Amino acid sequence: MIEEHEELPRPPLGAAMWRGLRGLCPSCGEAGLFARYLRQVESCPACGEDLGHIRSDDAAPWLTILVVGHIVVPLMFSVERFSTWPDWVSMVVWPLVALALVLVVLPRAKGLLLSIIWATKAPGSERD
Repeated sequence: MIEEHEELPRPPLGAAMWRGLRGLCPSCGEAGLFARYLRQVESCPACGEDLGHIRSDDAAPWLTILVVGHIVVPLMFSVERFSTWPDWVSMVVWPLVALALVLVVLPRAKGLLLSIIWATKAPGSERD
């Protein structure tokens, strides 16, 4: 672990975003960014970077809805155009597909947004 008085140079924005998208610390990229599904760690166990004060608020759900909607709706329209399955199957399949995508995209969206806030030193911190 790096000592408290040592400051690591900040990685470029693209590297920090890629690390956040993968759920890793935007500073070192070695340890996980989340303690649980969407609960971020207070500080990185590998480099000691303080991350608990960063807040993405409603940005991650907004981005998730945007991404999932742009995937599910065109897919649904193109499949439904040629399918012959009953309506009840559609009413089961498409919400399940959307739910599965939301569960996959949401933590990645939050990691991406947290890393952008961290890398740009943008307002979004409880310490401001």
